[in-house]
Amino acid sequence: MAVQHGIWKIGEKPRPLTAITLDSEALLEEQITCDISILNSSWMLIGRQVYTDFGKYIDLLAIDAAGSIIIIELKKHKTPRDVVAQAIDYAAWVEQLPAERFVQIYSEFAEKQALPETSFDEAFRARFGAPPVEEDINSSHQMVIVAAELDASTERIINYLNDKASVAVNAVFFSVFQDGENQYLSRAWMIDPVETEEHAVNTRQKGEWNGEFYASFGAGPGGRSWVDAVKHGFISAGGGRWYSKTLFMLKPGERVWVNIPGTGYVGVAKVTGHAVMADDFIKPEMNLEGEYKIAAEYGEDEAEYFVPVSWLHEVPEAQAVNEVGLFGNQNSVARPRTPKWEHTVNRLKACWHIAQ
Repeated sequence: MAVQHGIWKIGEKPRPLTAITLDSEALLEEQITCDISILNSSWMLIGRQVYTDFGKYIDLLAIDAAGSIIIIELKKHKTPRDVVAQAIDYAAWVEQLPAERFVQIYSEFAEKQALPETSFDEAFRARFGAPPVEEDINSSHQMVIVAAELDASTERIINYLNDKASVAVNAVFFSVFQDGENQYLSRAWMIDPVETEEHAVNTRQKGEWNGEFYASFGAGPGGRSWVDAVKHGFISAGGGRWYSKTLFMLKPGERVWVNIPGTGYVGVAKVTGHAVMADDFIKPEMNLEGEYKIAAEYGEDEAEYFVPVSWLHEVPEAQAVNEVGLFGNQNSVARPRTPKWEHTVNRLKACWHIAQ
């Protein structure tokens, strides 16, 4: 079913704005280059017109906080179904690239765009608040087709690839509206982008999940506090839907191992409740040391979300376990299925004298 856009100007009588044709595909690419949040506020753009080893150019290349690479292909008019094959062809090339190639791609992009952060590491840290983990870079990838509309055949192909083949491909639709001298850009996703992200994460890993959850707790000055988390029994995440959505994976009774990025593992806990917004969790008598965004002020998407836990073992940040070979990830919560995660859990059990 084709996605249709409409915008109305509010007044005594709603007045529909006139839909117009975008002047050029290059203009849309320029707008996205200036602000990648037009597509997704949780991405960082790392390349534009990226030359491949087989003589073709990827329109845009982005990365998210977990190191997933996003291949973005723009098409101005109705998209033929072979554009999906083109995106998959690009993804097959991207999948083979080492981490240092993305560093190079970003460096060239930063120079052309005169960006303030000239190195990939600097830009990643500035954008996501933590340094990149080399082994996570390009550990998964997503494909996004940008179009004014899709034909029914292409929609069926995209849905099939997601549902049956577990291929992380999506489409986003743009329309332009005129209101006097002003023009407005409207966007709609074919599939919830969160579902595509989960496809990318779940299909990149091979092996069985050991039933143990991983959590990244981004403690730091001017933000959440590990002291608060220990004292009041919680883990939390926020500042955008990308960061908070994975907290809802946790259910009462499950066990989660907590890592502070850049510091190390600081605790393991049993989940005692479901994720809730800061507004419903924080009480005045808590006297929290950290700062946490509430939905009443920042909105539900940007708010901090809390998962109540009972600590089985916790240590101060100064005693965090941080060794070479331990699992790390930027997702707030994950179900890792790698040998490194098995090693990490076993190592932490030994360090903290946890029998089971």
